[in-house]
Amino acid sequence: MTTDEPSLYDWAGGAAAFESLINAFYDRVEQDDLLSPLFPGGVSRAHREHVTIWWREVFGGPADYSATLGGYPAMLRHHIGLGITPEMRFRFASLMSRAADDAGLPDDPEFRAAFVGYVEWGTRLALGNSQPGAQVVEQAPVPRWGWGVAPPYRP
Repeated sequence: MTTDEPSLYDWAGGAAAFESLINAFYDRVEQDDLLSPLFPGGVSRAHREHVTIWWREVFGGPADYSATLGGYPAMLRHHIGLGITPEMRFRFASLMSRAADDAGLPDDPEFRAAFVGYVEWGTRLALGNSQPGAQVVEQAPVPRWGWGVAPPYRP
């Protein structure tokens, strides 16, 4: 990344954009027949806030999840034993993409490629880590996602 290249966090609109994204996503999850059973009684405000803080850090914002919520090991603990199915993984990815639209995240192909890249990577990792008897990597840093091969287009 060059010094004049914005983080995905900044490109998306910062803290408020990720709060809108995660709220739009969990609003969809609460109405979804496949994913809502993972959250009996609905998705708590605290859960939404913690996931928002995770996404902010992953996309280049403040490292608050690592500093205050336990970093990668804490996120891993939330997924161990969930038994996520491939159908649930795909639904999560699909709803997250729709939530990005709902939240008004940038729709340029470069940002969306990076966004979907993280969603695919993260959901596939969560799928594997959630299986009974999974061999998990217990200590790792919170990923810091970047533009990949297609930095933001500036005419």
